[in-house]
Amino acid sequence: MTTKSTATTASKGIGLRSERGPVLAAIMLCTALVALDSTIIATAVPSVVTDLGGFAQFPWLFSIYLLTQAVTVPIYGKLADVFGRKPVMFFGIAAFLIGSVLCGVAWSMPALIAFRAIQGIGAGAVQPISMTMAGDLYTVEERARVQGYLASVWGISAVVGPTLGGVFAEYVSWRWIFFINLPLGALATWMLARRFKEQVKRGSHRIDYTGAALLTGGSSLLILGLLEGGVAWDWNSAPSLLIFAAGLLLIAAFVLVERRAAEPVLPLWVFRRRTLTGGNLTSLGIGALTIGLTSYVPTYAQGVLGTGALVAGFALAALTVGWPLAATFSGRFYMRIGFRDTALIGIVVVVAGTVLCALLGQNAMIWQVAAACFVVGVGLGLSASPTMVAVQSVVGWERRGVVTATNMFCRSLGSTVGAAVLGAISNATLSDRFAHPPADVAGRVPDSLDATSLVLKAQGPAAHSAAASFVRGALYDAVHHIFVALVVVAVLSVAALLLMPRRTTELTFD
Repeated sequence: MTTKSTATTASKGIGLRSERGPVLAAIMLCTALVALDSTIIATAVPSVVTDLGGFAQFPWLFSIYLLTQAVTVPIYGKLADVFGRKPVMFFGIAAFLIGSVLCGVAWSMPALIAFRAIQGIGAGAVQPISMTMAGDLYTVEERARVQGYLASVWGISAVVGPTLGGVFAEYVSWRWIFFINLPLGALATWMLARRFKEQVKRGSHRIDYTGAALLTGGSSLLILGLLEGGVAWDWNSAPSLLIFAAGLLLIAAFVLVERRAAEPVLPLWVFRRRTLTGGNLTSLGIGALTIGLTSYVPTYAQGVLGTGALVAGFALAALTVGWPLAATFSGRFYMRIGFRDTALIGIVVVVAGTVLCALLGQNAMIWQVAAACFVVGVGLGLSASPTMVAVQSVVGWERRGVVTATNMFCRSLGSTVGAAVLGAISNATLSDRFAHPPADVAGRVPDSLDATSLVLKAQGPAAHSAAASFVRGALYDAVHHIFVALVVVAVLSVAALLLMPRRTTELTFD
């Protein structure tokens, strides 16, 4: 089958032939591997710690995966434009599977953390190249539907991942959380090897190794500071200030190098074009909104409303239902009214959904939580897909990898910054409430954030004690402040989206 995009790229010396259905299935499978490993280990942490020890280090199992994934995304995007999508994708899958095997045989917590870093390096290739390949395979009209499919993979993984991790940890072994990746990854590789065909115009290229090293180092330090600030060290402590200063210094050096590089790994023009700037800033907001809801809606449902983990998961699943549904229909809208106006409608719906979340009370019904999440999901589907398609549509094949990876990098950065800022808001609220308990519960509430376990894990009469009621109120205040912050993020995303022109045309380069 020859896709419609073949006609547009063949004139530039790049042919693309593929049976799109199997290739899309393989791309979705690769995406599922990356998405599942972001969450699947969450419910297995007790088993991992029991086996390996190192309870104080276990947050790094998540942080290191997110860190290495985020900082490598722009580099893979550039390499995909130089060498083609297929070799970069295969490298990413191979690194991910090697990391999975090593995680499965890890003998200590430091070893498991190091091997999770290798997994993240592989995931950094799989995530943006999947989006880029979808942009190559499908026309502008079709991409919204495909973006909806890929978004649904992330949404389903957010719900299924923790449940699957708990099943493996309880009935088999936590090590199978990683070993299960091998047959799935092998199947995806086989399908791509057989079905995905591309012809890349070869030429002499100069790889910007200096720029890649500076970008990786600077981004790593800044994201590390955001992830661990207020957790491993105080925000205003010497380690925090040194890490941020060093990161900013490396980024400044990166900008200077990129201005003179013959083939920059992350060309600065991606930050100077209105369509790309607006799309990337909107992705920052989408990343923060996504991490905020997926992290705190289950906490609100379980800790404040007293539901079980499964019911909380179903409430969050409403978000994952609304997103792909809206993304599928967004293609019809942006072909009529344009990318920006379609995304603008979506962001306004997101604002409405976050307001509904902020209005949720301490005794809300779970269906009200699900309804608010569904509204936000619809808004994200109407905004995320058009912005991604917009940035892909204004450049040719030879630059599509860079702009897609930059957009994904911004979304990852938004999630990282969002997790840090929202976590700081939550911790500050809880610390203030726990420092000033009422007289009837003074001395009965632990003087730390671990007091939240009184409502997150309480059973029977303990769940209705005076101390538990106080903690439940404190947790409600914290989550309420989070939801209010998400309203602010949504409003700022509207402003970011207005930077995009109403009509997009393919960019010209000197």
